[in-house]
Amino acid sequence: MTKSPDQPIVVLVRPQMGENIGKAARAMLNFGLTEMRLVSPRDGWPNPAAGPTAAGADNVLDGAIVYETTAEAVADCAHVYATTVRKRGVTKPVVTPEEAASEIAVAEGRSAFLFGPERSGLDTEDVALARSILTVPINPDFPSLNLAQAVILCAYEWSKKRDLVQPTVEEILPPAPQAELEGLIDHFDELLEPCGYYFPEDREPATRRTLRSVLTKPAWNHLEVRTMRGVLNHLGRRIRQASGD
Repeated sequence: MTKSPDQPIVVLVRPQMGENIGKAARAMLNFGLTEMRLVSPRDGWPNPAAGPTAAGADNVLDGAIVYETTAEAVADCAHVYATTVRKRGVTKPVVTPEEAASEIAVAEGRSAFLFGPERSGLDTEDVALARSILTVPINPDFPSLNLAQAVILCAYEWSKKRDLVQPTVEEILPPAPQAELEGLIDHFDELLEPCGYYFPEDREPATRRTLRSVLTKPAWNHLEVRTMRGVLNHLGRRIRQASGD
């Protein structure tokens, strides 16, 4: 697995369940993070329970490196962020995931996010290794995030600083040219005039303007305009058949 020095490392400190490690790997890869480090995982490593919940993020799991201590896991990192909802008696700068991502984007040297055990979070000794505390505004009556949720918050904010492509962008077509919209409006007129739609006559200009506004407001693309024209063609045939033409 290729490691990129400009992407932050995800360090899971004493993770307890293989399933949660797998979910964290999946959250990482969703947003382009690939380097995972594990500090003394409770059930050892590799853990067969991690694979199924990684849901295809096997390259992250395969590249995970195990360390005995948190200090060893971040020894090559110049910027370490400890994720916690409490300062635990340690006075350090406090940032949000968005602020941390902005700092990482321009920082020199490796960066790391520290995540603590599922049940208890990071120890004071772990937090003491960090340069900053990373936290989010959260319900004080229910401040507990699961491991994958915490990872995905940080990974998502980091991804916003990168050039990741949104999957739906290629599916969005540009609005249809005005000539196609004019053809659609004329098609409506062709069917509506014989039916006496534009009545009374003194209201015809206002009614036409309103119809034009309704038909042009959606910014339909050319495929949508063609679909509407197909609908009108079908209705027109049914009308002519009913009238015996």
